[in-house]
Amino acid sequence: MSVGSRRKELPEGAVLLLGGRSEIGLEIVTRLAPGRTIILAARRSHQLETERQQLLDAGAGAVVCTEFDADKVDEHESFLSSVAAEHGPLAVTVLAFGILGDQERAERDAGHAVQVVHTDFVAQVSVLTHLANLLRTQGAGRIVVFSSIAGVRVRRANYVYGSAKAGLDGFASGLGDALHDTGVSLMLVRSGFVIGRMTEGMSPAPMSSTPGQVADAVVDGLRRGAIRVTVPGKLRLAFFVMRLVPQSIWRRMPR
Repeated sequence: MSVGSRRKELPEGAVLLLGGRSEIGLEIVTRLAPGRTIILAARRSHQLETERQQLLDAGAGAVVCTEFDADKVDEHESFLSSVAAEHGPLAVTVLAFGILGDQERAERDAGHAVQVVHTDFVAQVSVLTHLANLLRTQGAGRIVVFSSIAGVRVRRANYVYGSAKAGLDGFASGLGDALHDTGVSLMLVRSGFVIGRMTEGMSPAPMSSTPGQVADAVVDGLRRGAIRVTVPGKLRLAFFVMRLVPQSIWRRMPR
């Protein structure tokens, strides 16, 4: 079978980016932009003109900026329904919102720890549940969810963020299985350290990636119909080894 014959056409429709300022998210939708309507959803959406122009320059048929606050979980259902009604059907939805948080602060301040887990896990669970219901009714659609090396085996150095990603990884894996044979599919992206605004000031870890490299892998995965993507691919072996490290050593591992 040739590489080309394994490619799958993406569904017709709009592309929704939840987290309209995300570097990775913008790189992904820029690659998907030609001829499509792109919806950028974020807080202070009136300040997304630069991002909007980037997508128009990439060939988007239209770019819509709309207000979205991931932490307001009681608004998720109505938000997604209104977007689909006005701009649907939704071909691809990318969940690219989240916060890294401050580990030291989270160890002292329970409120901050809860904030990290709420945005990076609870809010994602809410969006994914409503989105899955919407797309099942629609009968088609692709969902992109971002896990992390931090959630593969949680480290003491960033256990608050890591635990949120671990929970999200498990939830998304199960949801993906629940969507099997519905016409809707979920692609779970497990990435290593990504050099960008979110990690600015931190020393890059081995096997780091750029937002563009992650986006290339995601778009390739979408076109292959993949349900799991690891970025970079050689991290798959690292993930296996990580689970074998004794706890006495693991607790001293850096972020």
